[in-house]
Amino acid sequence: MQRLLSINSYHYRRGGADAVYLDHARLFGERGWENQFFSMEHPRNIATADPVTLTSMVDYEFSTTGKAKAITALKSIYNIEASRKIDHLLQDFRPDIAHVHGAYHHLTPAIFPRLSSRGIPIVLTAHDFKILCPAYTMYRNGMVCEACKGGQKWNVVRNRCIKGGLAASLVVGFEAGLHGLLNSYRKHVSMVIAPSEFYRAKFLEWGWPAERIEHIPNYTNSISAEHDGAYSEPILYFGRLSAEKGLETLVQAAAAAKVPVNIVGSGPMAEPLQMLIDALDAPVRLVGRLEGAALWRALGRSKATVLPSEWYENGPISVLESFELARPVIGADIGGIPEMLTQSGGGWLFESGNVTALADLLAHVDGLGVSALQEKGVAGRDHARRFHTEDAYFAKMAGVYQRLKGCVT
Repeated sequence: MQRLLSINSYHYRRGGADAVYLDHARLFGERGWENQFFSMEHPRNIATADPVTLTSMVDYEFSTTGKAKAITALKSIYNIEASRKIDHLLQDFRPDIAHVHGAYHHLTPAIFPRLSSRGIPIVLTAHDFKILCPAYTMYRNGMVCEACKGGQKWNVVRNRCIKGGLAASLVVGFEAGLHGLLNSYRKHVSMVIAPSEFYRAKFLEWGWPAERIEHIPNYTNSISAEHDGAYSEPILYFGRLSAEKGLETLVQAAAAAKVPVNIVGSGPMAEPLQMLIDALDAPVRLVGRLEGAALWRALGRSKATVLPSEWYENGPISVLESFELARPVIGADIGGIPEMLTQSGGGWLFESGNVTALADLLAHVDGLGVSALQEKGVAGRDHARRFHTEDAYFAKMAGVYQRLKGCVT
């Protein structure tokens, strides 16, 4: 039996990367692999059938005193505890592959030498650009920023890229500087997985070796057909409410077009968005966070979904989830979104950040009949069920593992 060590900072479905971490492990477990998890303590952690080793939580949200914040800062640069705990884990569990989904400033690359010194290949899925840029979104002051290209990573401090502040930017700057000196990623990571063609191209552009980055598209779990309803409810956004998602542009466009839009999710932009909605008298409703069947019911009744991102989105699972319920997608022409929509024929593109272009497209889609919406949605669903399946994902990922370790699949 082949053994997999799944590594991620959060052991619950906090975001897309965390969902992939859990679903990836489940998929390989169902295909006969023995899996163990390595993560950190958190009050929202979920119970899993596979064993999990946890390190102490590294999270500023729960650091209330100056001393606690200082300890958190040091751990987020180089987590000695995580390094020791993974070393202890490896004394009892010898994985064939260690797959990292997110470690960065929680577990940190301090764990990598413990793995590579034992000859365990490290595979890392690039859910974002953290390996390339200290500000993992490459997003600053409302726009994409590539100032760190060419190794100029101290720009993260100069430009106050982290939460607009000096202190947080300094911590991340020191982290980037240290792991740059240690060559933590290029020295220890055997293969980077890019969920989008765009991300692979960007890694190559920034100098990552072509033979060490593989494009493997995301997949999504099937959603019950009982949630596939009429195209009767407003256009829907669902996801995290954060600045880089382009939600202020969406509210402005909905107000200009006078097209109703529902926004599902939670995050730091909730209050500012509500203030903007009130100021513009926009026909936009903040629904709050929905999960499970409640989310699928809302998705499966919407006319379409919208992804107005203003950062380099990767291979958004929200697009695949929309396709699964035959919902067409209105997407910004940025990052990995265009390839998903053009290859599938399952939606429409507009210029990222362009309020007028989005307003025009919202009005167009809102005015379409059911047959036109369904035609686009079904095209997306057919594409997803052909190219974004569990079988396709497993075959490609297991192939990478086999090349690295000679694993029998």
